Amino acid sequence: MTQALLETRLNLPNRRQGKVRDLYDVRLNDGAEALLIVATDRVSAFDVVMANGLPGKGVVLTQISKFWFDYFAGQAEHHLISTDPTDVPGLSPSEREALAGRIMLCRKTEVVPIECIARGYITGSGWKDYQASGAVCGIPLPPGLRNSDRLEEPLFTPSTKADTGHDENISFAAGAEVVGEELMAWLSETTLSLYNKARAYALERGIILADTKFEFGRPPGAQTPILIDEIFTPDSSRFWPADQWQPGREQPSFDKQIVRNYLETVVAAGEWDKTPPGPALPDEVVERSTARYREAYRLLTGKDL
Repeated sequence: MTQALLETRLNLPNRRQGKVRDLYDVRLNDGAEALLIVATDRVSAFDVVMANGLPGKGVVLTQISKFWFDYFAGQAEHHLISTDPTDVPGLSPSEREALAGRIMLCRKTEVVPIECIARGYITGSGWKDYQASGAVCGIPLPPGLRNSDRLEEPLFTPSTKADTGHDENISFAAGAEVVGEELMAWLSETTLSLYNKARAYALERGIILADTKFEFGRPPGAQTPILIDEIFTPDSSRFWPADQWQPGREQPSFDKQIVRNYLETVVAAGEWDKTPPGPALPDEVVERSTARYREAYRLLTGKDL
């Protein structure tokens, strides 16, 4: 099995390490400042990074994001400059080879402090919310909905980061207090427009795009935000096989579900308590999970990686 890329140590300034990605500051040949995002193969579950990763996962996520950025070209401005390591100044030939397919060289922006979530199906925390209150994030829904039912009108449910670093659902009004009502309206309209178009396309390709999340940022001197981060990937969205969709239960998915299911058995056996460090994943779990990520790419793009 190909070894997973778990971290990078590039000779570039201001290295920041997230759960699954490494970020660096870059100065381009024309003097402009940019951001380098390296998608590693690390896997996190329950907010904990596992001891090993999924080989090629970072490449899959990067290439899916690139596909969607290209798909929405002319409809939504975004931060992506290039996915070619040769466009990054200061890398050695061996570093360029190791990073092939897994980097995004991006415009720098001031991040809008609202995470924009579109929900087209009632599932996950939305389903729990509905069971308890008949609403999702304070938005009333008709009675009698089942787990994983399709919502004819997708919902915009913003969130923000709490002090602990976890996402915290907020109302539209609460978001407007942070960024202003005009910008919140723009975020809602843009989020739902992008989601509706992507949901329709994905369904034609055999994938249900149940929900997704976006981030936006303002480039220096710009008023209108642009798309940043990754978009419509299995790590930022729920992807379900359309031919297996059955409301009334949890759905199989193209994300880390296999990893999470395995970890729940480890927890149940008293071998892990969902705190760092994360355990190592068995080869069988790694292979099956990797195959799911690759299948998502193949279905969406019609190509194999």
